[in-house]
Amino acid sequence: MSLDFDSARLPNSSLTAEHHEWRAQLRRFFDREVIPYAEDWDENGAIPDELWPKAAEVGLLGLGFPEEFGGTSEGIDVWHSIIVNEEMARIAVGGVAATLMVHGIGLPPVINFGSDAIKQMVAPPVLAGTKRISLGITEPGGGSDVAQLQTTARLDGDHYVVNGSKTYITGGMNANWITTAVRTGGEGAGGVSALLIPADAEGFSRTSLDKKQGWWCSDTATIYFDNVRVPVGNLLGQENKGFSVIMNNFNSERLAMSAAMEAFSRVCLEDAVIWARERQTFGKRLADHQVIRHKIAEMKQRINATQAYLQLTCQQVQAGNENAGDIALLKVQCSQTMEFCAREAMQILGGAGYMRGNRVERIYREVRVNAIGGGSEEIMRDLAARQFGL
Repeated sequence: MSLDFDSARLPNSSLTAEHHEWRAQLRRFFDREVIPYAEDWDENGAIPDELWPKAAEVGLLGLGFPEEFGGTSEGIDVWHSIIVNEEMARIAVGGVAATLMVHGIGLPPVINFGSDAIKQMVAPPVLAGTKRISLGITEPGGGSDVAQLQTTARLDGDHYVVNGSKTYITGGMNANWITTAVRTGGEGAGGVSALLIPADAEGFSRTSLDKKQGWWCSDTATIYFDNVRVPVGNLLGQENKGFSVIMNNFNSERLAMSAAMEAFSRVCLEDAVIWARERQTFGKRLADHQVIRHKIAEMKQRINATQAYLQLTCQQVQAGNENAGDIALLKVQCSQTMEFCAREAMQILGGAGYMRGNRVERIYREVRVNAIGGGSEEIMRDLAARQFGL
């Protein structure tokens, strides 16, 4: 049997014929509309606008969102989302998924906590790919410590007046709305609110962050609020209860990132195996050297363990028994596996792996953003320790 992206995926009894058809549909779409062009998009630092409506048409943008807004929710479960992240990893240009799918973290607070008017205004065009939404949490003065954010929103009549800034905001340069964590009360988590801020509001400005190690085609921004007036109707949930609105997002984001990182690991495995079988060194195939075979075997070993953890966690989520600590540690497991496999694949490919234009090189550059984004490894371990009562 060959060892490749698909054969290295462990059997999963939870997947049905519908799941397999969804994978096939996505793969056809990515093979036709994305993979032939993704490297050029990355080199040029941008994704074409027409990709969003195309992704909407194939059902990608609306997956899991309510039908009334143009989404698809009937019969959709956690495995459909896992398959999306696996298939997007085959592109091996992380900036595509990061920006194209950022509504996956920007839109749920609107759907779950916004007024009917706000939901009707925002959700349909976002799910149709004609407008965009992003999530603004991280600030220049602080990263994962959401409870200490400094951007303020002061109530003034029927508007909030927002001052402050956000940074490392994926999708921030081209978003029409930013789902934003702001401080409306005192210190700590109890003073945080969630506010939907329109990008065309007076006093709203942004600058592009384009000097990144990876995710070159990802739209990343620093956003500035200078006395930005936002209608009180744009409050998501209750005032000073926004911490739970924001936290509500994190488990699904971390699970999606975990699935992508595990799949990135299989991409590295596949390309390392192909190279090892074809490359000749010292009169024989690279794969005939024991040290190379052992590298590949350990990659598969770690991928197996990571997949088993991912499957079990997804089963818990599907059963309604998700555990935030286990999900946090799953993200650490997946980022470590991705890092190991990217390193070993780079070693096996040698100089060829170091040159731009191959999947391993791109994945290697994107290890750190995955290990940090959505909650760093250090924050994840501490979160888990607290969840377990330590």
